Amino acid sequence: MDSKLKTLLHFLVIIIIQSYLSHSKSIIKRLPGYPDDLPFKLETGYVGIGEKEDVKLFYYFVESTRNPAQDPLIVYFPGGPGASALLPFFYGIGPLSIKWDAALANTTLKLNPNAWTQIANILFIDIPAGIGFSYAESKKGWISSDSMLATQANEFIKKFLIDHPKFLKSPLYIGGNSYIGVVVPKITLELYEGNERGEQPTINIKGYILISPLTHKFMDFNSRFEYAHRMALISDDIYKSAIANCQGNYVNVNSANSLCAQNLQSYEECTSHIKLDNILEPFCDVDDPTQDCDDDFMKALKSWGNTADVQKTLNIRQETIGSWEPINNTIHYLLGKNDTFCYSYDIFSSYFYHKRLTAKNCQALIISGDHDMTFPYVGVEQWITALDLPVELPWKPFYVDGQVGGYEMKYARNEYTLTYATVKGAGHCVPSYKPKETVILTQNWFSSSNTYSSGMLKQLEKTFGM
Repeated sequence: MDSKLKTLLHFLVIIIIQSYLSHSKSIIKRLPGYPDDLPFKLETGYVGIGEKEDVKLFYYFVESTRNPAQDPLIVYFPGGPGASALLPFFYGIGPLSIKWDAALANTTLKLNPNAWTQIANILFIDIPAGIGFSYAESKKGWISSDSMLATQANEFIKKFLIDHPKFLKSPLYIGGNSYIGVVVPKITLELYEGNERGEQPTINIKGYILISPLTHKFMDFNSRFEYAHRMALISDDIYKSAIANCQGNYVNVNSANSLCAQNLQSYEECTSHIKLDNILEPFCDVDDPTQDCDDDFMKALKSWGNTADVQKTLNIRQETIGSWEPINNTIHYLLGKNDTFCYSYDIFSSYFYHKRLTAKNCQALIISGDHDMTFPYVGVEQWITALDLPVELPWKPFYVDGQVGGYEMKYARNEYTLTYATVKGAGHCVPSYKPKETVILTQNWFSSSNTYSSGMLKQLEKTFGM
């Protein structure tokens, strides 16, 4: 036998054994709060990560309800960092929605008619350790960073696919929202480069999907000022004066520049009581102890996730976590936040990874809500423009139910394409604000990327009434 083939077979045997030892999984047929058997296949489990596999990452895997064998696989990472995978699972793209009955203090689950699991298999991950139900067996395992998260994600994906070989050939897309926008391009690039180095298994990576992404930790926060002017939150006078005095920097202000400081004080006065996630929604001051800023969704999620029956059903390993939280606020990033004892925010910008990906056979979909001030479309447009890609399809509206759902344009160079879309009326979590518009936009993008066959397209058109 050829020595290279023997080495490869030896490697695969080791990986399969490691996967078997580190990967526990369960098929979940019923969930507390849902009255019947689940009408989709849900798997939960742990995958051991690291040299000693001391990091145990928990996941939820939902097979497509249409054609799992042919549909793409999306590996989806929540933002934060620190958000549990149950947030996107129940809040936008997942198969279920969760409701809170304040009078009865209980939760119910309902099918999501606009679930992305109608068009793709989706793998939701609690990452890193300390998020959701993921945990570590060593002190070192609790320590993470942006770059370590990318490395762990890469290892997780390979181990998961080895353990689920029928999905090895599925078109793979890396997805995520918000803060994870600084990490997803790195994960995607490393998968491409791993294939090029001959690493096993070969991953059928096709591209990435980002929703309301953070890309550059100065540019995106700085773009809030420009966005505030475009949305009439500040006057022309404030805007023009700051343009003249601040030299384009509205985040790190030189204390000696009193004119700029005055301009930005006016800007803060006009926007400090605006909800960043959606500028049209009521503002709630999280620093005011007299205000309850948890909405019904978060109350329902906290209640459900901490229920003993829920954790038993999901096969959560007992005593591996304390109180379950939707978001780990210890590592959740805020503007200007320094590294914590357990997490380092060591990727300042993912632009470099986006730029490298333009040389690959890669498709990118970037989605922004036009009422999102957390990471406004203004900053997204800036870094996309900086990629210096030719425009293949100019800015134009897309329609849902005969109405403008938003706007999109497409860039392309050689085998790389990037579609950028804004969704009309949507805030930061675009799929929760405009679920139908977002799923139709995404399935149309898959169609344009030749991910679907003609028969699959006809079925999707019937599903969404197009």
